[in-house]
Amino acid sequence: MPTILYPEAMYPDTSVEEEVFGPSVTIRRRDVPTLADLAPADRADVDGLMLFRQWMGDADLAAFPRLRVIVRMGVGYDRIDRAAAARRGVTVCNVPDYGTMEVADHAVTMALALRRGLFLYHETQRHDPPADWSVIGSPLVRRLGVQTFGIIGIGRIGTAAALRARAFGFRVVFFDPYQPNGTELALGIERARSLDALLAQSDVLSIHAPVTPETTGMLGARELALLPQGAVVVNTARGPILDIDALEAAMRSGHIAGAGLDVLPVEPPVDPVPNLLRAYRARESWLEGRLVVTPHAAFHSPQAWADIRRKSAETMAAFLLSNTPQNVIDPASY
Repeated sequence: MPTILYPEAMYPDTSVEEEVFGPSVTIRRRDVPTLADLAPADRADVDGLMLFRQWMGDADLAAFPRLRVIVRMGVGYDRIDRAAAARRGVTVCNVPDYGTMEVADHAVTMALALRRGLFLYHETQRHDPPADWSVIGSPLVRRLGVQTFGIIGIGRIGTAAALRARAFGFRVVFFDPYQPNGTELALGIERARSLDALLAQSDVLSIHAPVTPETTGMLGARELALLPQGAVVVNTARGPILDIDALEAAMRSGHIAGAGLDVLPVEPPVDPVPNLLRAYRARESWLEGRLVVTPHAAFHSPQAWADIRRKSAETMAAFLLSNTPQNVIDPASY
């Protein structure tokens, strides 16, 4: 009888889990800040571990002697030391097919709101006295149909974002060296053969890649300088992909007209916070209407939370109960 541990109290009961797992599984629920706060007895006999916000390093793995599989209750798996898990023979899975529509909607909405000046007008109409009842000349505002919407990573979310951007009239181009030839033909969009080639033509750049050694720090000062003058950058993927200090410098210089950030290098942010976030919170005038920040909430909807719950349980059951693993993270990507 396998034991599955939920160390975070995300849901009020275990009704869905009992339906998916059946009577042959022991479901253990706890609510602790970190895995280190679990009692030793709660870790000793765990076969499957469900993780949402918590981090798992090598020392945490060592405390679970029977652990066979970890299901990350979400898309990203950078919170787990996958190399340490592989050394210990622990399989890591994720849930790649929840929140796809929500994150794509969030990314494109950020881009649209910036490119139509919505945040700019919203803020200036709250001045005392309010701004003139008139248009504001800004490099942010341009017709969508004359712009290129560039996408890094054309997986599930990137594809959904591409289709949405295309529907709004953007020319859509992506860079993803791991997608087979012909992906662009199936989607009716265009492909850039290098990151630099994508950046050079992206009036809006939307990031949809996972954090890996290859993508960490992928977008720094050099890369941002390749974007067209007045570009907009949107990141709903992972904070470490984008150098936030380089973004601040590019926005201060005016080279980057606007940015939408749902993710930051450190979450939640701790002091000293990045200068860009400090300026944003202080409502410094140079940033007015140019930056929108959301607290890693792009995935959120009641329907997405329900999907996380059921799909995570189904992924765990596929591994532990039916020997048909799904959503396994390839150790080669570590």
